[in-house]
Amino acid sequence: MRRRRPEKRQLTPDVKYNSELVSRLINTIMCRGKKSTAQAIVYGAFDVIQKKKNGMEPLEVFLQALENVKPKLEVKSRRVGGATYQVPIEVNAERQVALALRWIVTYSKNKKGKAMMEALAGELLDAFDNTGSSVKKREETFKMAQANKAFAHYRW
Repeated sequence: MRRRRPEKRQLTPDVKYNSELVSRLINTIMCRGKKSTAQAIVYGAFDVIQKKKNGMEPLEVFLQALENVKPKLEVKSRRVGGATYQVPIEVNAERQVALALRWIVTYSKNKKGKAMMEALAGELLDAFDNTGSSVKKREETFKMAQANKAFAHYRW
């Protein structure tokens, strides 16, 4: 390796729940630097979750949903002798969280005709119940890795 790896910056926890993961969700949703709008969306979605799962803490629902969406394996392209192979690799913890958040936000944005607040709440509730698009994406990723198990010896 030629250059040193940049050190990870410590994220400031969010105001309401004092959680770094909620802060990361806000940053993933944020568009064009509009953090207050992203915060309003996340906290609004958490309020919707609290109403729908009456009595249950929205942070617990969010954490469980995140746990259900995190991928364990993924495939990476490797060129070996002119051929490209999809090599299954294990996903490290930091990337698992990043991918899970990205998938949840992406599939929330794709729900047309719904306010982002409701879409995000819906996607989180679906992920909590182990259904929904983001969980489906995790399963597809896993199936892809299983199908390409034969090329596992190419990983380094």
